[in-house]
Amino acid sequence: MANDEVILKQYLSKYKHKDYTSREVINLIQLYKSLTYRLEAFVFNNGTRKDLLNLEGTIPVNYKGAYYNIPICIWLMDTHPQNAPLCFVKPTADMSIKVSKYVDSNGKVYLPYLHEWSSNGSTLQALIQCMITAFGELPPVYSKPRTETRPPYPVNSFMPQPGYPYPQQVTSQPGYPTVTPYPTTSNLPYPNYGAPYPGAVNTNGTPYPPAATSTPYPPTSSYGADPNTTGGTITEEHIKASLLSAVVDKMKRRLNEQSQQSQAELETLRRTQQELREGKTRLEDILARLERERSELDKNVVVLQEKEKELQAAVERLAEQEGIDVDEAVVTTAPLYSQLLNAFAEEATLEDAIYYMGEALRKEVIDLDTFLKQVRTLARRQFTLRALMHKCRQKAQLAC
Repeated sequence: MANDEVILKQYLSKYKHKDYTSREVINLIQLYKSLTYRLEAFVFNNGTRKDLLNLEGTIPVNYKGAYYNIPICIWLMDTHPQNAPLCFVKPTADMSIKVSKYVDSNGKVYLPYLHEWSSNGSTLQALIQCMITAFGELPPVYSKPRTETRPPYPVNSFMPQPGYPYPQQVTSQPGYPTVTPYPTTSNLPYPNYGAPYPGAVNTNGTPYPPAATSTPYPPTSSYGADPNTTGGTITEEHIKASLLSAVVDKMKRRLNEQSQQSQAELETLRRTQQELREGKTRLEDILARLERERSELDKNVVVLQEKEKELQAAVERLAEQEGIDVDEAVVTTAPLYSQLLNAFAEEATLEDAIYYMGEALRKEVIDLDTFLKQVRTLARRQFTLRALMHKCRQKAQLAC
């Protein structure tokens, strides 16, 4: 386990949350022993390549009472767990992908859990549990057909024997056409869900059985009738009916597979269309907000230009005027305001006087007794002026 931590930290050196991702991967591989991890290059749809951690192996899926090992691989984004991982079904050489609403033709897995992935509540263990549940409902793979070699059909016999398919050739009786072998179950594309690797068996130790339960053969009575009525021979009508039934069953299966594949692709296109519509709505909102901000900015620019023109006109007027006497420029509109102004000016001078008295004492220009006497007088007058200003402000209904 310590070795896994060291290796994972090396692999996850460029990941944003490497400690969290390392702990989650270690817990996952301890729970599912068949999963292995390695760092590989992943090529995105736009052609960019990025080194991502790949979890590959099999997961046990319960299908119709038996457990099968389904091969999968999970690519963790370098921003995990902020972004959902990419999950794929990875069939072996003797498997083929069965398209459904959970898996497309490329093996990519689509689950509601992935679509609703949350960085706070979603985990890899819960993701695999959702995959096990979904694959138990619709297995994502089936076994490819294998060619079986059987002993030649007994000569001079027209009845099917146990262990033989339909006669390979009928040439011993004149007038009967040459017949191709009737398809056996090994030649039919029945899904063998869950076979992980060549020669694999399910978790119970038994070989993987075909998932289909219906037999495409016509009833045994169609191969040959009672010898008392037909003389132990197969007529051309029997052969025609048997081949026609096999073709009909095979066409039904293929149409069903094509229909499921088309529905899965249509569902994928619908999801893509929904995502595009949501993206379009977000872009329209962003554009509308930008237009509003641009309009407000244009208004602010116009106001700023007008204020700038006013300031330039004021500067030009001041430049044309002569010097201004401050005492003449400041004129009050009422005696109360004049009294307030005079008290404020005198109080400011007293503040300066007290400051310079302190400087004179510091430089030993005056002694301490003189400083205290003068400061006491100035402070008393300053207190009186401040009380007067406070009463004037109350009388004039100004802020105190």
